[in-house]
Amino acid sequence: MHKPLALAAFLLATTAAQATSPPAYDVLIRNAQIYDGSGQPPFRGEVAIAEDRIAYVGPKAPESARTVIDAGGKAVSPGFINMLSWATESLIADPRGLSDLKQGVTLEVMGEGTSMGPLSPEMKRLETQRMGDIKYDIGWTSLDEYLTWLTRRGSALNVASFVGAATVREHVLGEGDVDPTPEQLAAMRQLVVDAMQDGALGVGSSLIYAPASYAETPELAALASEAGRCGGIYISHMRSEADRLLEAIDELIEISKQSGAPAEIYHLKQAGKTNWDKLDPAIARIEAARAAGHRITADMYTYTAGSTGLDAAMPPWVQAGGVESWIGRMKDPTTRAKVIAEMRREKPDFENLYRHAGAEGTLLVGFKNPAMKGLTGKTLAQVAKERGVSPEDAAIDLVIEDGSRVQVVYFLMSEQNVARQTALPWMSFGSDASAQAPEGVFLKSSTHPRAYGNFARLLGKYVREEKTTSLADAVRRLSAFPAQNLGLKDRGMLKAGYYADVVVFDPATIGDVGTYEQPKQFAVGVSDVFVNGKQALKDGEPTGQLAGQVVRGRGWTGWSDGGCRVSAKDWSWTW
Repeated sequence: MHKPLALAAFLLATTAAQATSPPAYDVLIRNAQIYDGSGQPPFRGEVAIAEDRIAYVGPKAPESARTVIDAGGKAVSPGFINMLSWATESLIADPRGLSDLKQGVTLEVMGEGTSMGPLSPEMKRLETQRMGDIKYDIGWTSLDEYLTWLTRRGSALNVASFVGAATVREHVLGEGDVDPTPEQLAAMRQLVVDAMQDGALGVGSSLIYAPASYAETPELAALASEAGRCGGIYISHMRSEADRLLEAIDELIEISKQSGAPAEIYHLKQAGKTNWDKLDPAIARIEAARAAGHRITADMYTYTAGSTGLDAAMPPWVQAGGVESWIGRMKDPTTRAKVIAEMRREKPDFENLYRHAGAEGTLLVGFKNPAMKGLTGKTLAQVAKERGVSPEDAAIDLVIEDGSRVQVVYFLMSEQNVARQTALPWMSFGSDASAQAPEGVFLKSSTHPRAYGNFARLLGKYVREEKTTSLADAVRRLSAFPAQNLGLKDRGMLKAGYYADVVVFDPATIGDVGTYEQPKQFAVGVSDVFVNGKQALKDGEPTGQLAGQVVRGRGWTGWSDGGCRVSAKDWSWTW
């Protein structure tokens, strides 16, 4: 064969081979400003995805892809981690998790004090009886069984959870104000170990609510020690975020010291105007502990109002035994008078958020009883005036009539303090809300705007507008930093070999839209979201892909190096 003909044949064969060989990547994101999660300045480049993993991050991908996305110079980052999610039930009702997905969230971390397992038969009965707008059958017992069931039926978002200290307590002790015997405490500890070996991230507590508030420091340290020796952390809605904030921080640090487990403060705040000046000493306590070698971190939401129930307005003693016993006691005139007197006390011995918010600053957003839903959107002051009773009487009556703790929004915090907290290098972020949509069952109740805007608000209001922190560091504290604190494997960064949880957003437009009056409005500025390599959001709209997985902690026995150790000291901890 002549040389020209041989060359032509070779080129033809090469072209044919190239045409028939499959592309190396499934997705290639080009023309991107890459924030890889490290906190380092961004760089112009490309991100390639192959199956469920990131295959390439750099200036120019060497291979072709089935799908090419032009980011148009927008930011590309790791998926955001919601450190405090209440998507436990909302993902059952709607697996898309749209209010979070549209903000770039790819992992929901659950388990603030209570978790979806382990459940006893009595706990299942009570949970079914107390369900609100979202109804479902409880076909699981352990926490891992719940998470596995949730993802097998389909979830757009990854899910993970702490095991709830209150759940473990209720499993063994019920809902009463009692202390565990040594044998009962051993049973509680074993439940924590079981959950950790199933993949829980640690132990979560919520110490202003009954029955969690009945737990004393040694009990919590014992449970945290089991979490620590199984590679997990202790995370807490502390005993107080208001009048005894500093003492509560001291308790959290002490629990960390005794157990050896790292500790994180849920939604750090200074509740009530009389406590706004406690931010500096709170920071000083945390940073002193960190300087001494204790792994203390915190998370927050980016609003000046919190949201919880009217149980956070009443003394824990009246709530012993569960909501049914609580309601029964308040029907007694003598008990009712005692509760009202304690609600009005200037310095109560319990966390009374109503006292700091006031009746005008207590917004009613969620009722269980359909007959009560007409009060949604009113303040406690308005309802009290309409009924011709005191706000305290109105609060008690609402709980009795609704048969629940009634969900409310409390206006409590200083905007200046919130802004300052967004810049703290050891601060991550959590919505403290469900992942929902303005449709279907979610229209039956209102919510707090943080459900729709917590993460976008950070990047819009605080990063872009107020410049409290850099975009690179905000992305770090939305992704790699919490992943590192939780000990997650191959999550939280744009790095070859890591799971392809990827977000494309516009730093110039990202922001929250919802208000307290109209909270159910999607955030703007996020165009594309990939979860485990599958595109869950495309051009700002959900694709229907439900590729979320269970994300498990280091103690999971499914890892080659998993399982529990003798103590927390036997683990390496990074921060």
